[in-house]
Amino acid sequence: MITRPIPIIALMLFFCSALGLRAEGLPAAEKSKIEALLTHVGGLQDAKFIRNGKDYDAKSAAKFLRGKWEANAKKIHSAKDFIDVAATSSSTTGKPYMIRLKGAPPVSCADYLYAQLKKLEAEKGG
Repeated sequence: MITRPIPIIALMLFFCSALGLRAEGLPAAEKSKIEALLTHVGGLQDAKFIRNGKDYDAKSAAKFLRGKWEANAKKIHSAKDFIDVAATSSSTTGKPYMIRLKGAPPVSCADYLYAQLKKLEAEKGG
């Protein structure tokens, strides 16, 4: 009977690559900050997220930004990277993302999230 070592080799390669990805992964503190930012965006009441001229609700915005984070995970090593890479502007059109809170003019998503990140870091001590 002939055995095929290919599945074993494939498993070994998979586990080695998975360990490599973990080693290069996002620090837990930074991941926590990004998660907090996404939770904050998703919970904004009566806010609109403006992307490429179209309004989206807060939950849709958070879901979209999470997807952009996942798609750009190799470029994102901190909460600041998350804002710069995933939450600043459209990679398709280059137009900036905006957030409009109820009764207020739109502000850039990047500026808004940087302000939230600053508050979060002040609360948690960095």
